[in-house]
Amino acid sequence: MDQMKAGPAGPKHAVLPIDRRAIPRHAAEDVWIAADGHRIRRIDWLPEPPKESCPRGSILFLPGRGDHYEKNLESLEDWYRAGWNVTAMDWRGQAGSGRLGIDPVTGHIEDFSVWIDDLAAFWREWAGRNPAPHVLIGHSMGGHLALRAVAEGRVDPDALVLSAPMLGFTGSAAPDGLMHLAARMMAALGNPARPAWKWSEKPGEMPASREKLLTHDRERYADEAWWRKHRPELVMGPGSWRWVERAYRSMRDLAAPGVLEEIGIPVLIVATDNDRLVGWKAIRSAARRLPHGELLRFGAEARHEILREVDEVRNRAMARIDEFLARISTGRRGQADEEAA
Repeated sequence: MDQMKAGPAGPKHAVLPIDRRAIPRHAAEDVWIAADGHRIRRIDWLPEPPKESCPRGSILFLPGRGDHYEKNLESLEDWYRAGWNVTAMDWRGQAGSGRLGIDPVTGHIEDFSVWIDDLAAFWREWAGRNPAPHVLIGHSMGGHLALRAVAEGRVDPDALVLSAPMLGFTGSAAPDGLMHLAARMMAALGNPARPAWKWSEKPGEMPASREKLLTHDRERYADEAWWRKHRPELVMGPGSWRWVERAYRSMRDLAAPGVLEEIGIPVLIVATDNDRLVGWKAIRSAARRLPHGELLRFGAEARHEILREVDEVRNRAMARIDEFLARISTGRRGQADEEAA
């Protein structure tokens, strides 16, 4: 494992500023139709003539629970400017890909395998049309699903980048087995599609404390509210009790002995031990178990959304990801056992 404490701030990526509140003119929003007819929203950065002949490879980005790709336009544009073909998709049942629950704001899914099936089918089409190497980048729940899809052999990327992957929850009052049992009981006591936690005193508004969980950067945090105002269909609040129960099941299955050890591709994890949403110990354990795992660790300077953090933090993370991607595009491996600075 390559574990490196985040060092000095890396250089900024783009000379020209990136408008985080506008879809770039060279990106196209569209819909992918799943086998059952469900409409999955996507966005593709369209290669310009210089990139068309010699791209570095292709990136597919997967957002977190309740998220939408608009939140990550800055990073997606950065990777495009660095020479990559870039695509992002919403998950079925959230953002611009419809709803599956009892109301427009509760995030519900009957089983995580539904999302794995969608990703596998989308991947087959996308990888066949975009040049290699193919890289999956996932944030939070998107990182969990990307890792699970690789572990199950449903997708075959050349590398993975995981930002604060959802491999465990923070602050559980009991071992995961007991928490999973409690979630199963709660799901069985009523409609499993009902919200599992309180969202806000005012319906449709984000809780005031939410910013403290996600980022220190107030302007980047405000981008999400801007997009929600201009695209109300993006609004989503709590997960359902079924989502909670299935999340525990999926995380426990992924953590089972021998699962991560079979993943043979390079995996870079960017995470913070200050995360108050996903479990740091589970992330660190996964990085150690992955045969070609690398871990960039942040501390109190970073919150859950590292790629939407203040410039000092975000630039360091993006520089490390760029170095990793450069090795993937040239077929080189990283150095093993690089300790924290």
